[in-house]
Amino acid sequence: MDNKGLKILIHASTWFAPVLVPFVVYLIISDREIKNLSLQALVFHFIIWALITVSAFFSWILIGIPFLIIFGLMALIAPIIGILRAIQGRHFRYPIVGSWFK
Repeated sequence: MDNKGLKILIHASTWFAPVLVPFVVYLIISDREIKNLSLQALVFHFIIWALITVSAFFSWILIGIPFLIIFGLMALIAPIIGILRAIQGRHFRYPIVGSWFK
């Protein structure tokens, strides 16, 4: 089953409801691929949030600034790549957490 629009919505939810949309999609949809993608997105958002928070905390001693930039870019770029791959009909796994879910 091709759920291109739903995949795009899950990836794009990063900018308007990063936890709510993947969680609701996970509960409502019965397609295993969509459930896997929404769970990846949900865990990715939590982990990136934690990494950015820790990096921001350590930025006062200048150690966290490079990590803050890297994780911020990852939080911005990964969903864009996911949207582009969903439009093309290709499979996408989120960085860091993609290999955790099969």
